[in-house]
Amino acid sequence: MQKTRKVLVTGACGQLGSEIRRQTASKKGFVFTDYAAADDILPLDICDAEAVAACIRDHNISAIINCAAYTNVEKAEDEPELCFRINRDGVAVLASAAVKAGASLIQISTDFVFDGSKGSPYIETDSPAPLSVYGRSKAEAEAVMAASGVAGIIIRTAWLYSPYGRNFLKTMLQLGSTRETITVVNDQAGSPTYSEDLAKAILKLVPFADSKKCEIYNYSNEGVCTWYDFSCEIMRQAALGCKVIPVASSCYPQKAVRPCYSYLDKDKIAAEFGLDVPQWQDSLRKCLERLI
Repeated sequence: MQKTRKVLVTGACGQLGSEIRRQTASKKGFVFTDYAAADDILPLDICDAEAVAACIRDHNISAIINCAAYTNVEKAEDEPELCFRINRDGVAVLASAAVKAGASLIQISTDFVFDGSKGSPYIETDSPAPLSVYGRSKAEAEAVMAASGVAGIIIRTAWLYSPYGRNFLKTMLQLGSTRETITVVNDQAGSPTYSEDLAKAILKLVPFADSKKCEIYNYSNEGVCTWYDFSCEIMRQAALGCKVIPVASSCYPQKAVRPCYSYLDKDKIAAEFGLDVPQWQDSLRKCLERLI
């Protein structure tokens, strides 16, 4: 009897991988991996071609959702080799193995592939122009995947937050509960993305991935805001008395250059798959209900 074909989720201990695990907890047909083993999570280095091929073969994988990534934007400037190894070379390994196995690949990309100079919402056909090591590694991952010939989808997202791990929302909640005032940059605009919404969108796209040739889709929550706006709304919804003071990015010198405007247009994914993309304020409320 032929084994049931399964979906491989890499980076299962991260924010997005953890959310996909939560949403599929009652479903069969998913194999979860991460660099280190954990409860119900198998160890897998996505840069190890032999290990990846064996995992796909042994579990009869038909689709891969790659949530594994090097995401420390600032640290990447000091560790470019490691960043590119995971973000670009790991994708090359997954894509090659998927092609050989007849599997599809869903790759998670980022708004950091853009330089932010467009001044209007980015659409899927806009040309990447990354400013940082992290952004370049993700842009090159997109190119490597497209060149591989693998069937699949690339989803560009931004400003991800969740109840899991470390993220901007959880940092703001911690600071807001311990300080009277904080300063937050007000000259970088985009849109936050709640991991629950993104995970739902990804899972909806899995059945369509094998009929796509590295088709790019944008997904984040609706509505433009700055990090300052996001912080103010966090304090308001969480009923924290901390005052947020807007400042320029120059007040926080960083090695990695961030795009000043990276809002992603979601019209394509909403129209093609009938997705209802929530407003970022509504999604923030849902996440806070899980956290507080």
